[in-house]
Amino acid sequence: MTALVGLDVGTSSTKAIAVAPDGAVIGRAGGEYAVSTPAPGHAEQDPELWWWAAQAALDELDAGDVAGIGLSGQMHGLVLLDERLRPLRPAILWNDQRTAAECEEIERAVGLERLIELTGNRALTGFTAPKLLWVRRHEPDVYARIAHVLLPKDYVRLRLTGELGTDVSDASGTLLFDVGARGWSEQVLELLGLPGEWFPPALESAAVSGSTAAGVPVAAGGGDQAAGAVGVGVVRPGSVSVALGTSGVVFGVLPELAADPRGTAHTFCHAVPGTWHAMGVMLSAAGALEWLQRSVVPGTPIEALLDAAAGWEPGCEGLQYAPYLAGERTPHADPDARAAFVGLGLRHDTGALARAVLEGVAYGLRDSLELLRGLGLRPASGRLGGGGSRSDLWRRIVATVLDLPLEITATDDAAAFGAALLGGVAAGTFADVPAAVEACVQVTGRVDPDPAWRDAYARGYTEFGRLYPALAGLRGARP
Repeated sequence: MTALVGLDVGTSSTKAIAVAPDGAVIGRAGGEYAVSTPAPGHAEQDPELWWWAAQAALDELDAGDVAGIGLSGQMHGLVLLDERLRPLRPAILWNDQRTAAECEEIERAVGLERLIELTGNRALTGFTAPKLLWVRRHEPDVYARIAHVLLPKDYVRLRLTGELGTDVSDASGTLLFDVGARGWSEQVLELLGLPGEWFPPALESAAVSGSTAAGVPVAAGGGDQAAGAVGVGVVRPGSVSVALGTSGVVFGVLPELAADPRGTAHTFCHAVPGTWHAMGVMLSAAGALEWLQRSVVPGTPIEALLDAAAGWEPGCEGLQYAPYLAGERTPHADPDARAAFVGLGLRHDTGALARAVLEGVAYGLRDSLELLRGLGLRPASGRLGGGGSRSDLWRRIVATVLDLPLEITATDDAAAFGAALLGGVAAGTFADVPAAVEACVQVTGRVDPDPAWRDAYARGYTEFGRLYPALAGLRGARP
């Protein structure tokens, strides 16, 4: 059977998925690796780990007659290569927090309003550009030897095809890309003193970026969020997806190019030519529930925590959770934000703590949805994915807090699945990305807002809005 293969280069593993032209998944494989934390707030990986894992996953997949390959991956990471295409240092990852000073430097050099106008974003520690400036300041010997700058999935492309390249959706997350023109921003590069020749060609996501040694075309691919949106069928203007992974994302395809004037929501090029998407990103979503299980009730299965949470009514008798375990991006661009339980009483047990976490994450997602609505999105429904979406309880909570019906699709690996569809377009199996979605993405379920919970969660969301300013005030910060 002819197969389309998607490779998703994630933070903790690389996943490979083989998809038939009708959307049936015919194979899965993957390889794991660790994140290095050489100093507080630092997060790095050896790029060769991604390539080794990708090779192992492709070998294990044994997909047979492969027509096309697509790539997806963690966004914003900084991969530096010398003139012989060898990594100069470990890649600095999206969740690295060392670059607060460089973010301020970028906004001074370019001007905040102009930066948002050109790139669709303000300078945040997760993005690529501040990492590059950090290397210039702290590792001048490394900086002096830079010949090429890549993003994580693009290093795998290089090893797979021998070609340097990226795609417009992933490039949008560097803070060096003109999202309106869909090309590298000569103005931002000049103001920051960065050579344009360091950066690879930026192609549309379904374009052929090279071929394997066996002659299989490899699509340019997409950042994990854009590819994941393709994987759940969110490709047309006005459509929305909600991802309940380790982090949480609300993603919407814009009716036209628009940027949040405060830069708290991100505007990037989408994987469909001539379209853009906006997204809000909260750094701790399903990861918050995993933290609770690991740190407060170790040994208790997640399923048992969810069962206990179901025993509590919406609102948990006044218990609230601020989900800022790793700082926050949307709507609070604050790497120093911290989590808290507020309103604890003697009646509260681990089930109440778990329910408060589920609700707090849902409120954080609502913050992002409200920002996207401010950019013109008026969704009638959304698509829900990510590991947290396997919980029926969490699905109902999120749908009710967002006041949005949510559909569930057939695949759990949305980014890898979406990458495979992009590979199918590059191979000529599908005419374009919407045609690939129409042929392959299947809706398997739907959850509607619960009318019995709506009023409680409307009150809870109002109360949630007071948590961040109060907690910021406790540490002497301005909200």
